[in-house]
Amino acid sequence: MKKTFFLFAIIGILQTSSFELNAQETTQPTSLFSKIDNYLTAGTKNGFSGAITVVRNGVTIINKGYGIANKETNTGINSNTIFDIGSNTKQFTATAILKLAELDKLKLTDSLNTFFKDLSVDKQSITVHQLLTHSAGFVDALGRDFTQISQKDFFDKVFSSTLLSKPGEKYSYSNVGYSILGRIIELTSGLPYETFLNKHLFIPAGMRQTGYLLPKWNVKEISNSYNRGIIKSESPIFHYKKDKGVNWHLKANGGINSTQNDMLLWFKALKTNKILSEESFKKLITPYIHYSRGKYKYAYAYGWGVRILDNNIKRIAHNGSNGAYSHSLIWFPKKDIYIIYATNANSSKVEFTAYSIAKMILDSKYVPKPIQNNVFSFIFNYTKQHPTNKHKELLAILKEKYSSDFTHAGVLNTIGNLILKSNKNLDWALNLFKSNVQLFPKDGNLWDSLGDGYMANNLQKNAIKSYRKAIELGYTNSQEKLDKLNKN
Repeated sequence: MKKTFFLFAIIGILQTSSFELNAQETTQPTSLFSKIDNYLTAGTKNGFSGAITVVRNGVTIINKGYGIANKETNTGINSNTIFDIGSNTKQFTATAILKLAELDKLKLTDSLNTFFKDLSVDKQSITVHQLLTHSAGFVDALGRDFTQISQKDFFDKVFSSTLLSKPGEKYSYSNVGYSILGRIIELTSGLPYETFLNKHLFIPAGMRQTGYLLPKWNVKEISNSYNRGIIKSESPIFHYKKDKGVNWHLKANGGINSTQNDMLLWFKALKTNKILSEESFKKLITPYIHYSRGKYKYAYAYGWGVRILDNNIKRIAHNGSNGAYSHSLIWFPKKDIYIIYATNANSSKVEFTAYSIAKMILDSKYVPKPIQNNVFSFIFNYTKQHPTNKHKELLAILKEKYSSDFTHAGVLNTIGNLILKSNKNLDWALNLFKSNVQLFPKDGNLWDSLGDGYMANNLQKNAIKSYRKAIELGYTNSQEKLDKLNKN
């Protein structure tokens, strides 16, 4: 399921301005373009792959891609490359709801029993407004993005679920809540969710490469994803085509695909009130519900998060990620700065790169730390470039340079299993598994992986010992493997 993180600010009404969608640098000082460009170009040496767009005072400072969209075809990323934008889908859902309110098809104060029958008492009075602001009390998710489920089964499951809190009581981020909004869009408009968005949002804005299945996708521009730079997956667009639709675990809360240039058109359409009236636009970006994370205070509007930074700088923003793709939108209204960021090789080292760039724009003296190769990619590449007798040197490097990342068993286990899957450097997989059980000797799952490593290297007696140890530590999944070996 999508992972989402918010860093936001209160916003006022934005002034209309012009756009240059394809400009790499313009009349703005070239130093800003160069700073951003040099920073991301250097990052490609450490696995960065993505795109950045920055607009300031109506002028496009940079709109450029970096790295690879498809390693098989060696296709580079550009401003027309198609990315999954994750939970930034929610702003389209929220805008669609406000459009329906303008069309007198619904009211934001309408309750769920206006749209759905036979609801339990605790859910009947939940309002559209509460769904939009993640204050309805629904859980975050009820299944994984591509787990097939019928519309009936999904909503039966949703409306029989236990609420986390009393409706309107507090903020609780919910993908489920936005899927309910998607169904409300269909029920009130008489159109499928994506059809309504296409007709009332995307086409008016000039966005031709945004959606799930309706666009005539430029297939050459669709990016693959490379989780942590090493785990390849096809674009979700191909999942939708195979499944002949988008299931309700994902629909309306995430999974829409778009390009940098289309998201610039979206920004322009919002600012010029091409999609929504000025009054509705105010509602879209007004902070309604406030919450804290540690010492930081946040707020949520409709599909946008809100925050006030130091020096009273106002920011609205939203992020979306499915683990492999990550997408960020950052908007500083008073500064008239808009940032679009996408990556198809997500990791903890690059997920929030847009916020480093925002600091570079706001503070000319700020110099971000160079983008570092994530620990998974580093280990995977190290095993391809060095013989296994260098495994002790690898552990020393990890301890020195990746100590904050190398804190749990999943790192070496993930890489070891990826190597097994590739059926290359199998001795490296075995050495990684051995090191891992030494570091975390009471984890049965790791002993099971060690058994797999021995099996891949045709060391059955050692594999049997490892599987027995895994079972002893409570990892019962090893029993079937052990039984199979004992029969032989």
